[in-house]
Amino acid sequence: MFHKILRKTLCGLACLAASLAMLALLGWLYYLHLGIGKVVPPNEQATTADLDFMQQAPAPRGRILAVVTSTARMDGGKKKAGYELTELSRAYYVFKANGYEVDIASPAGGTPPVRIDRDDMGEADYAFLNDPAAQAKVKSSLPLAQVDPSRYAAVYFVGGKGVMFDLPASADVARIVADIAPRGVVGAVCHGPAALLDVKLANGAPLMAGKRMTGFSNAEELFLIENARTVLPFLLEDKARQVGARFESTALFLDHTVVDGRVVTGQNPWSTWSTAEAMVRALGHRPVARVVTGEEHSVRMLAAYYRGGMDAARAEQAAVPRFDKMLVLMHAMVAAMDWRLVDAFHLQRLVNR
Repeated sequence: MFHKILRKTLCGLACLAASLAMLALLGWLYYLHLGIGKVVPPNEQATTADLDFMQQAPAPRGRILAVVTSTARMDGGKKKAGYELTELSRAYYVFKANGYEVDIASPAGGTPPVRIDRDDMGEADYAFLNDPAAQAKVKSSLPLAQVDPSRYAAVYFVGGKGVMFDLPASADVARIVADIAPRGVVGAVCHGPAALLDVKLANGAPLMAGKRMTGFSNAEELFLIENARTVLPFLLEDKARQVGARFESTALFLDHTVVDGRVVTGQNPWSTWSTAEAMVRALGHRPVARVVTGEEHSVRMLAAYYRGGMDAARAEQAAVPRFDKMLVLMHAMVAAMDWRLVDAFHLQRLVNR
């Protein structure tokens, strides 16, 4: 009996292994069919000379302060925190291209902890890593306590989960925002808006009370970290509503920027370009022309799908010169993991032009 059970078990395992191997082969063949492997990767040696929009900077218009976190780890040191490279690099060059010098500050000063995901990087991000002047500013970021806010036309809070731990309770953040908000522009992206939630006006009311805003949504946070409510000190969306903000969000991981007067907020990393350019508009200028990236085209195509279905998505797709196939496929996988199987099916179809 034992030998029969063993033979049956081994046979079952062999059949399972063969099935998994077949599924893996079919998945690989499908991947090749989509042509993702033929996509030209971004130039890792890119410099500012390779960025079209950096070649037409106007006369100097002033300075913008970019603030990043100093918190390197979270969850008892088990998870990496820090700031998101793409949320600094892209905004940095938008501000520079539009005539603003950019200073970088952090609570502790010096070299802040960074999170780099090369799957998300484009030419501007590699150019930032290859830019000696930009890297010198990062490696010697100004301590927030030493920042004179009167020097700046705007302040921009870079996202990254570390923000949730050190910027909301910072007296220096409150001091800087209180100085700039009445006369300049306050901007933030992804987790960056958390820095604004404890800031009070001169009359003691929360800065964001009654204001439209966005930031990394509960749905996005909990999708990535199931126990986010215990890992993080709070969820950004929850706290925003608690202080009386009118929180808005769109579908998971799509571009969404909200402007309320001179406060500009972006929902997630894919909102960085639009947030920075909205800040330039809020400062009274038309942003310099820029070639839209394939990633941005993909996000717009995905947004069209959620607004109007496949017909709207195909119409958007037909109008763009290129898009990021891997990003679209990632959204199909996100939909599948979220058990939105119809969306997953349609989104993977979009990978084929």
